[in-house]
Amino acid sequence: MFKFKFIFKMSMLFDQIKLLHSQKLYSNVIKVAEMVLKVSEHSTDILTAPHKFRILAYQGDSHYYLGNYRQAEAAYKTALTFKDACSSSKATQKPYDGLKDPMPDLDIKYHLHLCLVKLKDIKQALAVLQSVPSKQRKTKINMAIAKLHHQTGNIVHAVTAYNKVLKECPLAIEAAEGLLSLGVKGAEVNAMMLEMVGINGLEWISGWLKAHAYLFQQTEYPAAINTLKQLDDNSPLCNSNRLLVAIGKSYYFYGDRKNALIYLQRAYRLNPLMQDGLCTLAMCLYMEKHNRELEKLLPTSYTDESSIDSHMWIVLAFVCYSNSNYSKALCLAQKACSVDPRNIEALLLHGMILTSMKKYSEAILQFRKANDIASYLFDPHKGMVDCYIALHKMRNAVTAASNCCKQMNNHPKALTLYASILMKDPTTVGKAKILLERALTMDEYYLPAIYMVAQIYEQEGNYSPAVAILHKQALDQPTCRLYQMLGDLSVKQNQLEKAFDFYYSALNLDPNNKRVMESLESLGKPCNTSTATSADSTGPVLNGSLLDATFSGVNNAENESTPFNNAVHEEDTFMDSDHEGSGSDISI
Repeated sequence: MFKFKFIFKMSMLFDQIKLLHSQKLYSNVIKVAEMVLKVSEHSTDILTAPHKFRILAYQGDSHYYLGNYRQAEAAYKTALTFKDACSSSKATQKPYDGLKDPMPDLDIKYHLHLCLVKLKDIKQALAVLQSVPSKQRKTKINMAIAKLHHQTGNIVHAVTAYNKVLKECPLAIEAAEGLLSLGVKGAEVNAMMLEMVGINGLEWISGWLKAHAYLFQQTEYPAAINTLKQLDDNSPLCNSNRLLVAIGKSYYFYGDRKNALIYLQRAYRLNPLMQDGLCTLAMCLYMEKHNRELEKLLPTSYTDESSIDSHMWIVLAFVCYSNSNYSKALCLAQKACSVDPRNIEALLLHGMILTSMKKYSEAILQFRKANDIASYLFDPHKGMVDCYIALHKMRNAVTAASNCCKQMNNHPKALTLYASILMKDPTTVGKAKILLERALTMDEYYLPAIYMVAQIYEQEGNYSPAVAILHKQALDQPTCRLYQMLGDLSVKQNQLEKAFDFYYSALNLDPNNKRVMESLESLGKPCNTSTATSADSTGPVLNGSLLDATFSGVNNAENESTPFNNAVHEEDTFMDSDHEGSGSDISI
């Protein structure tokens, strides 16, 4: 009887602390637990061993939910150490003979791993999870193990863990996407989720898996885009935020920022609080020079970076960068990279800022990190090439451009980038021409390649083919640069009337283009766009990107730099643009 009352009194104290924890009064739990645990050191009749173990766990939980990850880690480790010390004590087990495990540690190890992930100790986090015997691992532990192996590049172990998750939870779509990204065939993944397809409301799942199977092949972006757009047109999933973000990202990976922007903005309008796709949206807005729209991504309650979540640091960094506040943008980009070292947009922005600050060697390191994670993206390759050129390391630039072609499966952008380096050496201009012609066979409307081919024809004295290729593009996608180049060629052929028409057409598209104005003035003509006579002078004024003024996929702005003009300086980099008011031309 006395023993029962003794245990009952101990249980009352534990129950009160348990009540605080269940009511989420975490700061109260921390204070009370700390004092009760101290008292228990001097009196063994305060708490039983299992109760002490659970109070240590509650203490760890409370610190974790309050963001005190170091303190939470210490409390969880103390709880696990205490259990190990008590495991051989028979006295501990006597009052709890009916319990299989009076001190369960699976959830503690899971929360300990979360703390270690927050503290960027990925290796130790994985070790904690792997200390759980395989047969005892819950699905959430297998999912966490899969993600950590995926992050550290252990493909075989990641695939094994993802498979376990899908077998237990066939609708775990993140596990399915993880398998596809690691090269598992779409048919195999679909087979594991087959029973989900027949469920009412999940008819779209096969199309989603098919699209992501294409997406992760990195050479089938058009197929991925078409499949996702079919879901947007013909399924109940149409106009959903997740689907629109997936389409936008697919266009972004394919190098088409304009279409990426259309879908990402649609997604943002549906969910202004979205996180997935927000960094990509900020990147596209910045590249397309939509600075006002970029600033609107910041929350209305914004005062400084301490008042926003970490995922908004990249948005604020782009805003600061667009306003040439490099020091603050750099600080924010560094913070964003520390929170998520695998965030592509953060790494690219970090490299872009360092390039603007002329810290080219440091910028190369950031672009290389981005390239290691996403070799299928053009921007990291372009960043490295431009930095090497700025450092006058032409061999390194050639190597980087060659690697770009290999890793991007000879995409027109990659071939054109490689050609732009080869064009700098008279002995390799012929090879550059072959690469450009190859790029145009894949995309006959790719303007940067067209500009360079026209330049080569001009250097060879073959004005007629140069005029023909430029005039064809001017009819299909009129730009100021095309008309300016046609005007320059007409002057060299002594066809001054045609030159006047072309220059005036160029001014109609970009009335403030100084180079065209100077060309007209050199011919003794006024710079008045109202006198333009060309029937081809109408056309949209399109904006190009900052990161790659001549590599924006489709129609570019007339502020874009081209290799056609001879006033190209080797030290110019991809950062030179209207964002910074440099007014200088770049080779690519």
